[in-house]
Amino acid sequence: MHAIGAKLRPYHKKGKLIGTAVTVKTRPGDNLLVHKAIDLAEPGDVIVVDAGGDTTNAIVGEIMLRIAKRNGITGFIIDGAIRDTKAFAEGDFPVYAVGVTHRGPYKDGPGEINVPISIDGMCVNPGDLIIGDEDGIAVIPQENAEELLYKVKAQEVKESEIFESIENGTIDRSWIDETLQKRGCELESISKI
Repeated sequence: MHAIGAKLRPYHKKGKLIGTAVTVKTRPGDNLLVHKAIDLAEPGDVIVVDAGGDTTNAIVGEIMLRIAKRNGITGFIIDGAIRDTKAFAEGDFPVYAVGVTHRGPYKDGPGEINVPISIDGMCVNPGDLIIGDEDGIAVIPQENAEELLYKVKAQEVKESEIFESIENGTIDRSWIDETLQKRGCELESISKI
């Protein structure tokens, strides 16, 4: 599993992102191949666009949002700019981007669809599982998805048990003092404020 860097931020207020990556490599500010990717994508896919991180021209806006949503696409990840942010903010269609601009895109190409791309320094391949929430985006290579599912379920059980122990007052915090002692910290020198 890989995490896409903090350069991209969510522009939607609700909705979680999950789906299979359809990747697009385009020159900065051009969305011709993004339009084609929307037409080729299957329901449940996420359009992931490497536009070089450029924010001079928007790659997607409300029109493309509406078409993508109608086609069953589950979200956009744009290493570039978007526009029409009100439409994204008021809906439940997830979009992550580097920034916003009012300037429209070029529609000249060149570009490529379903090739390995780099988003904020992280490699994304066609077919990778994409998961996003308010904290960021995770990319799970297709070959690791099943194994990771078991690990995630185990972590959910563990966290559920921790939350329950917090609620009923039985949480064990002895690990803190044990760790401090192993690191040579004198606990007597730490006082309550």
